[in-house]
Amino acid sequence: MHIYVYGSVCRGEVEPGSDIDLLAAVDGPDSRFDPVVYSVYPYARLRELWTEGNPFAWHLFIESRLIFAEDGVDFVRELGEPGPYMSWRADSEKFNQLYVAASGVLAARRDTAVFELATMFLAIRNMAICYSLMNRASPVFSRRACDRIGPDSIALDARSRKILDDARILSTRGFGARPSEDDVAHVLSNLPEINRWMGALMAKVSVQ
Repeated sequence: MHIYVYGSVCRGEVEPGSDIDLLAAVDGPDSRFDPVVYSVYPYARLRELWTEGNPFAWHLFIESRLIFAEDGVDFVRELGEPGPYMSWRADSEKFNQLYVAASGVLAARRDTAVFELATMFLAIRNMAICYSLMNRASPVFSRRACDRIGPDSIALDARSRKILDDARILSTRGFGARPSEDDVAHVLSNLPEINRWMGALMAKVSVQ
């Protein structure tokens, strides 16, 4: 058994609303770990992710910190650098489609506004993460990844960013204020900028 912490606490980005991401690496099913609290992965699956160059493998390799090792060995460090990230084109298309679907629903109705805004946030963040991994210069896993990809960062106003981030926290952790109709309208008014950014990244991905 190996336990790691990763994510915002390792990046020094802890803020109100931040959680602590924990990974439990185990031999197989293990009832000691609550999957709500831990990301529970068998060793065999982690080795597969490393071979695939999966973004989660890169995330752990770059940011994770060992908390406990039953055998005294740092399993993640022993795995070494993950393989090349090869699925960036398919992953980018997936997140682009997710964003398009969520923004389309948000424009048409309001009863699922929190879910759609949270989905848009995740699609935008994950798109930026994939793009940073594709370039390999400096992979970014922050929730603000879309601001940290150099000249390809998104130009989005602070209010829209906060509305999207707050919706993510409310949707995944159940606390925070629901977005008002004015909040939703504000995000919708900024869809052209987000669409432009997503389109620009997709165009760059397609020629790589």
